[in-house]
Amino acid sequence: MENEKKVTFDDIAKYTNFSKTTISRYFNNPDSLTVKNQDIIAQALVDLNYHENKLARVLANGKSEFVGIIVPNLYLHYYAEMLNQILNTYEQFGYKFLIFASNGNSETERAYIQELLAYKIEGMILLSHTIPSEELASYQIPIVTIEREDRYVNSVNTDNYMGAVQATSLLFKNSCDVLVHINSTVQKDVPAYGRIQGFQDTCLENRIPHELIIRDLGHSHQEIHECMLEIYEYLKKTYPNQKKGLFLANDTHANHMLHIIFRDCGTLPDEYRIIGFDDSPIAEQSIIPITTIGQQIGKIAYEAMELLVTQMNERKKRRPKPQTELIHKSITPILVRRETTD
Repeated sequence: MENEKKVTFDDIAKYTNFSKTTISRYFNNPDSLTVKNQDIIAQALVDLNYHENKLARVLANGKSEFVGIIVPNLYLHYYAEMLNQILNTYEQFGYKFLIFASNGNSETERAYIQELLAYKIEGMILLSHTIPSEELASYQIPIVTIEREDRYVNSVNTDNYMGAVQATSLLFKNSCDVLVHINSTVQKDVPAYGRIQGFQDTCLENRIPHELIIRDLGHSHQEIHECMLEIYEYLKKTYPNQKKGLFLANDTHANHMLHIIFRDCGTLPDEYRIIGFDDSPIAEQSIIPITTIGQQIGKIAYEAMELLVTQMNERKKRRPKPQTELIHKSITPILVRRETTD
């Protein structure tokens, strides 16, 4: 079988009666052409069965169609599902992704960013917390963050405070004697701090007996399990014969706590009610489906990518307009009732 002839810019120019310069502008700066001429060239590419050499295009105009993503880890189901949902936006936006997990190391993360910039990424989505947003803004490329400090960059976040109010109110309605929120140390400028604040405010306003357990909850499944086991033993000793409503920082922690209780009691006794946060797949697939606060992960991923693409497209214009105000989108959480609450 004969090799298919490679279509060149010369071929496209002859077919359309445009110059090679005009054809080059179509690929590298399409906004410099009229819509009519863009349509003529686009149709010619179909007629000629043109296959673009994307590597050559990157070398020519520095636009890679790649987006960099940095996540803190993949052992928390939230990050794994968020990453999955971002990758699913390829069909809508056509961007490919280069992904790193920073594991909480700021210097490693900075090295990853330099690696991503060397690959001529057009923008970044960050879920990691280690580098201040002011430093991120200094890289001078479009950036959108998710659920982290965002003073100097665009972001998409869940309304964490509202989610905490929903979770705390439901546990109160479940006639729990004491409510307990279990979380790791969270800075006040991080959106997830709203889970702590919402829990405290709701308990204080309604005069609900409560305790806030803030500690390092571990950085692997084994460490999380050991921490949850220690907290479970503490709760049994501190609140015997009391109905305990547990609001955990995320579904991964809620799942570990549920399995520890189930292993100890053979079921989820009436003495415990559990709510997680995220609505990641682990909540529904757990040994007993877990009530949770749904972050609408798919919507957050889509909104983040759409916001990033808007910025990247603006940069490709002949006269891009500088952004005058940062955009911070807040996504409403949804209470998802399952079997760990009434």
